[in-house]
Amino acid sequence: MGVIAPSVIAVAKDGTHRFSKEVVEEITIRAGLGVEGDAHAGETVQHLSRVAVDPMQPNLRQIHLIHTELFDELRGKGYDIASGDLGENITTRGIDLLGLSRDTLLHIGESAVLRVTGLRNPCKQIENFRTGLLGEMVEKSPEGLIRKAGIMSVVVADGVIRAGDAICVEATGRGHIPLERV
Repeated sequence: MGVIAPSVIAVAKDGTHRFSKEVVEEITIRAGLGVEGDAHAGETVQHLSRVAVDPMQPNLRQIHLIHTELFDELRGKGYDIASGDLGENITTRGIDLLGLSRDTLLHIGESAVLRVTGLRNPCKQIENFRTGLLGEMVEKSPEGLIRKAGIMSVVVADGVIRAGDAICVEATGRGHIPLERV
């Protein structure tokens, strides 16, 4: 089997603060804001738990990406997870999201550009969604915890993103900066 070219499998959004998002045909993203019509779009933090701490902190979680390879792994453990179920805006295939460097640029489709900010921290909502799932989203390694719940990013350039769009990874040129939770 050959190498799979990095691509978008599905896109999703939700105008309210629910855990899962609805898969849609396309999403429009806006620089500095996020997905049009999504509850997490904004220059300042929109995640309710973080708003409660400091509503003026910058929104480093405008776009949430998860790799569909995680869904494949979870399916093998008895969990049937579909795109949008874990609250992601973009489901990918063929890209090691968790291995990317902070500030990596992701060029998607014709004009969209995202800048990777960090890891999504698996939270209690995942356990509420499916009992036992939270334990599958965190793995212990000699280097510390591996958080598998995807990555977060901010929008650098406007664009429309659809399933099937190619993803081109652009390294920062500053060496690898490991992702931390944001």
